Amino acid sequence: MSSQESQSEQVVAVRKNGDGDIVELQLTSGKVVDYKTAQAMSKTGEITGLNVFRGRDNEEHLRSDPDGREDNNLDNLPTF
Repeated sequence: MSSQESQSEQVVAVRKNGDGDIVELQLTSGKVVDYKTAQAMSKTGEITGLNVFRGRDNEEHLRSDPDGREDNNLDNLPTF
């Protein structure tokens, strides 16, 4: 395991707004980050298990890395 991997975090819970959109993510350290910060952290490898993609709306979005599991998808994580 590289030092980058040992310092990286994973998402353990999410906070959604009234429309059901994820607005904040809670990490393994307990730290809470907003959606845009999580995108930046994912791009630099500070958060593992996520990737950033450009949607049909031409905006960047977060999603869980595909692994065949449903339980770790962002929308299925516990809320806080």
